[in-house]
Amino acid sequence: MDAPYPRLLVTRFAECFTFYRAVLPALTGAELAKGAPEGPYANWDVADRAVLALYDRAAMAADLGTAHLPARPAADAQDAAMLVLRVGDVDAALDLCLRSGASLVAPATDRPQWGPGLRSAHLRDPEGQLIELQSY
Repeated sequence: MDAPYPRLLVTRFAECFTFYRAVLPALTGAELAKGAPEGPYANWDVADRAVLALYDRAAMAADLGTAHLPARPAADAQDAAMLVLRVGDVDAALDLCLRSGASLVAPATDRPQWGPGLRSAHLRDPEGQLIELQSY
């Protein structure tokens, strides 16, 4: 059995694929195991263990019979989930992500109230998924 892993449902598949293909190897050591920019599915693994998968949101809705429902909640709603990546250097990882198409939510900040030596930054991938980069 494989370990649990996140699968992001995205509408901007090609942009998200390009972003994660650029950042996951450097940040997590994950390599593309399956997929291409045209989708509808891609996954990245570390040592034959899934780390992250992308799936086209419309393809999933078609598979589940939910295509008639709204694609996402209101843009001004709070986030329901976040992908957390533990990295060696938050500032360098943030720079890579921003150069690869992410948008900044909160700059790299020391957060001792979260834990000794913890530093984090928050960004959004091209689809708008919230990502936390952290080191401690």
